[in-house]
Amino acid sequence: MSEAKIRYICALEAEFPEKLKNIPGAPQGIYVMGHLPDPGKKTVSIIGSRNNTEYGRGSAEYFARELTRHGVQIVSGMARGIDGISQTAALKAGGESFGVLGCGIDVVYPKENHHLYESILEKGGLISEYPPGTPPRAGLFPQRNRIISALSDVLLVVEARQRSGTSITVRFALEQGRDIFAVPGRITDPLSHGCNTLIADGAGIATCPEDILEALGLIKSGRNKHRKLNLNKFSGLSETQLKIIRCLDYNPVSINEIASKTGYDMSELLPELLKLELLGCIEKAGQGFYILKMEVNGDGSR
Repeated sequence: MSEAKIRYICALEAEFPEKLKNIPGAPQGIYVMGHLPDPGKKTVSIIGSRNNTEYGRGSAEYFARELTRHGVQIVSGMARGIDGISQTAALKAGGESFGVLGCGIDVVYPKENHHLYESILEKGGLISEYPPGTPPRAGLFPQRNRIISALSDVLLVVEARQRSGTSITVRFALEQGRDIFAVPGRITDPLSHGCNTLIADGAGIATCPEDILEALGLIKSGRNKHRKLNLNKFSGLSETQLKIIRCLDYNPVSINEIASKTGYDMSELLPELLKLELLGCIEKAGQGFYILKMEVNGDGSR
């Protein structure tokens, strides 16, 4: 363990995370590589489907990136799909991320997340309650989910089926008294049924990162403010650019959807999207997704 730079932290040691001490079924100890989340910083766990849509990818990247820019630490399970996407986005934005594993801490699972595994060790840390060398088994993952939720101040769900592993993490978060938010989706999309049901049952609705930042107390409440477009930015736009603007809103829209709505081919569309980005009218929300850029208020909220 020493050669592999693996530490074991017993629940009785001072370094053991305070957030893990008093949860139901608290682990007796954890194996750690890298470092633990800073207890002085806010932490958000982002979880969701392993078989995400492009909408889910764009949303996960958007929330992780913007939360990171406000100093929030991102925790997840390093699984394929929403977990790994959000953690990768946090690291690319210059932040820290922490992976809670359902196997031994020296086991990379899934294999395609090898690069993410190495990146987290450089800027964050890996955590597991299972001894090194423990292979991934289905029964281990539900238990590790209680650690993911416990380490967070807010649990954010991005795409989930009605019945999925995500619901297990949500149940743990409720038992632990954590705030739960969900990104809404289309009512016809099976991967949005879980999120929409959570919202209907009382979870917070995450329409933009500011919703989470307000819940964390990192920006002032926007109840008396309007998230609005800065209309002055549109005064000199061409008709082509205005047509593109009308296709967008504050949730990520794919470039294919923009092309379908406007009738422009990619050779026409890509240069105009770049111009609109440079003008500060729109911004990327993940690979191939765009959103309208909202006006920023003086207090840093949008």
